[in-house]
Parts: sequence; structure tokens; C-alpha cells
Amino acid sequence: MSVFRSIIMAEDLCISNGSKAEKYQTLLPQIKSLIEGENDLIANLANISAALKETFGFFWVGFYLVKGEELVLGPFQGPIACTRIRKGRGVCGTAWAKAEMLVVPDVDAFPGHIACNSLSRSEIVVPLIRENGEVWGVLDIDSESLNTFDETDARFLGEICSWL
Repeated sequence: MSVFRSIIMAEDLCISNGSKAEKYQTLLPQIKSLIEGENDLIANLANISAALKETFGFFWVGFYLVKGEELVLGPFQGPIACTRIRKGRGVCGTAWAKAEMLVVPDVDAFPGHIACNSLSRSEIVVPLIRENGEVWGVLDIDSESLNTFDETDARFLGEICSWL
């Protein structure tokens, strides 16, 4: 039944026209339905990226996965991206090193920002953390506008990432 439900959900993503919080409230149960019963990590990350990009129209949405001492590009939606990011470098590498979410209103003001695309202006990075505290990846979302991300994004994106 969950496989059938996932197929239906993938074809019928319902996007709210309300506030940012209302959009997340509509989207979260749909994402949960997409990933419930699916144990393939790449499939789940790909669908989450697509659902977030489709719902909010963010410039870039994707995942980087920890491989050794680097984050390696995983499933994403948007223009071509940096393939590898070292621990502690840029917003993604810093979120990984600190094991904490980073909301950056202006990427040009972030020390050591890595400009994978010059059109990116603001960013949020949510670390993916195992129960033992180990970071195994990050969700990275970029916007072409300044000050796009706030506490609403942090709360709902953190919830989505806790399901992985």
C-alpha cells in the first residue's frame, strides 16, 4: 500500500498558496508519505529535493553526503553545483563541522563562503545527524534573494531532516 501511495503522491503534489508556514504544513505530510516505506536513501533525498523545489521555487535544493573528510554532492534540484566540499569550508562544511543548522541571510557576508553559483544570495543548511551525534550529510537550500530563510524554514526543514 505504501508503494502505491508513494506513486500517487509523486504525481499529485499538492502545493498550498498560503503563507510559508501553511505551505510547509501542507507539504510535510506529503513528504512523510513519500518516504514512509521507502528504504532507499537516494530515492528519498531526490524526492525531498524535488518537493521542496516545486513547493517554494528555491534556487537550489539538495543534499551533500559525508564521505571521508568531504561532503560529496548527492541528489539535488537546480543548476550545476560544487561536487565536493571540505569539512569546515563554506556554509555547508561549517554546518557539518559544528553539527548545527546555519541560516545565512547574505552569503557574501559569510566568511569563506563558497560561490558554487554567483546567483545564490542567501542560504540555509541543515545537518543530518545520527542518534549518536554523527553528521552524515546536510540539506542545503539556496535562494536568489537576500534574507529568504527564517525560523519557519529552520523549524520545518529540521523536522523533515529528522525523519531521515
